[in-house]
Amino acid sequence: MDHFLFDLDGTLLPMKQEEFVRYYLPLLAARFQDRGFSPEQLIGAVWKGFERMVANDGSRTNEEVFWDSFSKDLSIRREEVETEVLDFYGNDFNQAICTTRPDPFAAEIIRYLKEKGKKVYLATNPVFPRCATMNRIRWAGLDAEDFEEITTYETCRYSKPSVGYFQEILERNHLKPERCLMVGNDRREDLAAGELGVKTYLVTQCVEHDEEPGRADYEGADLEQLYQDLKELV
Repeated sequence: MDHFLFDLDGTLLPMKQEEFVRYYLPLLAARFQDRGFSPEQLIGAVWKGFERMVANDGSRTNEEVFWDSFSKDLSIRREEVETEVLDFYGNDFNQAICTTRPDPFAAEIIRYLKEKGKKVYLATNPVFPRCATMNRIRWAGLDAEDFEEITTYETCRYSKPSVGYFQEILERNHLKPERCLMVGNDRREDLAAGELGVKTYLVTQCVEHDEEPGRADYEGADLEQLYQDLKELV
């Protein structure tokens, strides 16, 4: 295999998604209280936008889908609040690092693959703006420059677990699925890449949707085991 696609949240950046979301969404809601929105209203609008990005049919970017939903749900214009939202994700959002558990093996894994001449891609669910994803990359102790592509809501027209999301990555980068490995922690979202012929590796330390029937080609308990397993796979 020559191309390695990595999920971020719960994989290269160990965390429990529920704890992370429960912590950061109230911080975002607090930024909008002076506009008359209750935390419940704001958080509800964010979740609706997320659901619509997950259901995106490819006709628009996830960014366009989110803002159409969010602005209509709160009866506000995008241009009224977008600057404040992006400022939050660029700054206050960083407080949420306390809900993650950065692992030094993440950087070791990327370094090892790069030394072997392999290419790596950050296949994180593209439901965040780029500035938020760049911050989470830093939380993980990684360098954004190491990735051939970083998927964000500005550039993607599908979300996990749609196979369209993985197809976009393959097509944009001219990749053959049989030469790729997708590494993630979510049986539903990440193993969907297998439907296209991409090999999959499940990191179970922070596994999500473990009740799903999806089977990975390879499986490991944590990033340290993944690091060791890659020495056999590369």
